[in-house]
Amino acid sequence: MTKEKSHSFHNTIIREYDIRGVYNETLFDEDAEILGNLFGLEVGINKVVNVGYDGRLSSVSLKKKLIKGLVDSGVNVNEIGLVPTPLLYYSCFELTADGGIVVTGSHNPKNHNGFKIVLNNRPFFGENLTELSKKAKNFHLKKINGSVRTFSLMDKYVKRLIKNFNQKKKINVIWDSGNGSAGDVMKALAKNIDGEHELLFSEIDGTFPNHHPDPSDPENLIFCKNRLLDLKYDVGFAFDGDGDRLGVIDDKGRDISGDKLLLLLAKEMLKSTKCKVIADVKCSQVLFDEVERLGGKIFMSKTGHSHVKNNLKKLNADLAGEMSGHIFFSKDYYGYDDAFFAAVKVLEIINNNDKKLSDLVDEIPRVFNTPEIRIECDDNKKFDIIGKITERQKGSKKKITNIDGVRVSDKNGWWLLRASNTQPAIVLRCESLTEEGLEVQKKLVIDELSKFSIDITEKIIS
Repeated sequence: MTKEKSHSFHNTIIREYDIRGVYNETLFDEDAEILGNLFGLEVGINKVVNVGYDGRLSSVSLKKKLIKGLVDSGVNVNEIGLVPTPLLYYSCFELTADGGIVVTGSHNPKNHNGFKIVLNNRPFFGENLTELSKKAKNFHLKKINGSVRTFSLMDKYVKRLIKNFNQKKKINVIWDSGNGSAGDVMKALAKNIDGEHELLFSEIDGTFPNHHPDPSDPENLIFCKNRLLDLKYDVGFAFDGDGDRLGVIDDKGRDISGDKLLLLLAKEMLKSTKCKVIADVKCSQVLFDEVERLGGKIFMSKTGHSHVKNNLKKLNADLAGEMSGHIFFSKDYYGYDDAFFAAVKVLEIINNNDKKLSDLVDEIPRVFNTPEIRIECDDNKKFDIIGKITERQKGSKKKITNIDGVRVSDKNGWWLLRASNTQPAIVLRCESLTEEGLEVQKKLVIDELSKFSIDITEKIIS
C-alpha cells in the first residue's frame, strides 16, 4: 500500500554540510524517520545503507527512528553501532554499502544532534539536502520491509589504521577524546602503538562532564597539554565529538594549527612523491608556498569538509586539510576525513625523523597571523555583506580570491572575510610577514566591516 506523506523540517536544521539542530526543539525523532524514508527512496529498494550513532543521550532514539524510516522504504540496513564518524565512512567501503548515515552532533553542545550522510562514498550535502527537505513536503512511500543486520568493525578498522605503520621507536602519547564517540577507537589504537600512553576522558559520555570535545578551542586542550608537559611525552592528540577532527600538541605543549599540521604531513609525503595537496581558504600562505617550493602542487578550496572531500576526488589529490583539523588522505587510504588515520600519520612523522616534533614545527617559516575570529552577523545579512565587499575589492590592484568569501592579498600579507555556513557569523583571518604588517591587515578589515556598522576593533586589535 502506497501512503502519501508530508513533513516539514525546522528551517534551521538543513545546513550546508549536514543536518544539525537542538534535540526536541528544532530536531525531533520524527525528522529521523522521515530522513530515513527520503534517503531510502533516494538510494532505492534493496540497496544497502550503513547506520552508526555517537554517544549523545538522544542518539539511540534518533538512530532507531532513522532505521525504521530506512527499512520502511525497502532499504537493507547494516547497523554498525556506537562509532565515530570515520568508522561509519570506513564501513561503507568495507561492507560495500550504497550509502551511510551517522547520527552525530559532532562538536556541538550536548543537547544538539544531527546526521552526516554519504551516498556512493561521496558526501551528500548542500543542494542534496535542500532537495531532500523540499521532497519531504509531499512524497509517496510504498511500505516495503527491508532488513537489519548488525556488524562490529572495530578490530578491522584499527588494523587498517596501522596497516602501513612500521614503528621503529617508542613514542609516548597523551590521548584525549573528551568523552566523545572517539573513546573506544582511541583506546584500541593506543594499545597498538609501542610506548607509554595516558588516556584522558576516554569513557563515552554524552553529558561531556570534563570538557567539550572540540580541539579547535584552546581551552579544551589544557588537560592534554598539562599532562604532556608533566610526563614529558612526545605528542598529544585530542579528538572532536565524532572523531573526524584532530588537535595535535607538540612536545613543548604547543597546539599545532590545522594549516601547520597539514604542512608537516605534506612535507613527509613529499619526501617520497610529488603529491597534490588541497587546503581551505583560511590556511596560511606559508602552507601554499612551502608545498610548491618542495615540488608539490597545492590547490585552494572552499571551507567545509564536504567541499574539500569532493575536491580531493575531482582533482585526484593525495592529501587535503582544513584549519579546523579535518585531514583527508587518498594516498593509501579512502579520501575521507579521519582523525585517527591523521594521528597515525603524525606518529609516522615522529617515527621517521631524528628531530622532535617541536623542532619540525619550528622549521616552518614564521609569519604573524590571527586565529579564526567569528563575528556575529544575521544569517539574512552575512552573504550580502560579503558579496558587496567582494565587488568593491575587485576594483583594487590586489590579488582577489573569491571562491569562498573574499581573500585579499598583497606583498605584505592577506585578510579573509567569509560567511559561515554553520553559524550566524562572519569569519575573518589575517596574516602578514611582520607584526607591523599584521596590524595593517587588521585595520583594512576593520575599515571594510565598519562600512556596514560592524565594529570589530575590540575583537581584533591585541
